[in-house]
Amino acid sequence: MTDNTPPPQAWPILRARDARGLIRFLVEAFGFEETVVYGDGDRVDHAELAWPPGGGIMLGSVRDAEDDLCQLVPGMFGAYLVTDAPDETFARAVAAGARPVREPYDTEYGSRDFMVGDPEGNRWSFGTYPGHPRKG
Repeated sequence: MTDNTPPPQAWPILRARDARGLIRFLVEAFGFEETVVYGDGDRVDHAELAWPPGGGIMLGSVRDAEDDLCQLVPGMFGAYLVTDAPDETFARAVAAGARPVREPYDTEYGSRDFMVGDPEGNRWSFGTYPGHPRKG
C-alpha cells in the first residue's frame, strides 16, 4: 500500500526570551537542524528549524505586543514529534539540559513516548506514534 500523505506544511511557532540560546538547545538536545536565522545581535526576527523525519518549527525573539501579531508568550508552546528512537532522544535531551516531565513509557496504543521542558518552559513530547492514517 502506498502512503499518499503530503509532506507537512504546518509550522508551529513560538517566542523565546533568548531565541539564539533556544535554537542552540533545540539543535543540541533534540536534533533539530538550523535552516535559517534572521536578525541582528541577540534578536531573532525569524528562524526555521527542520525536524529531520519531516516538518519543522519557526521561532523568534519576544516582541512588544504591538509589534507581534501572534502575541505569543514564551513557555506557552507544546509539540509532539515522531521519532524512531525515543529512549535515545530522551537521554540526549536530558544530557543537554531538558527538564524531564514524563520519562519514556509505553502507551496503550503502542507508542513509546516521553515529555520534557526546554529552558524557556515549552513542553516537548516525543514518541513513535506517527498519527492515524489519512483516508485516501
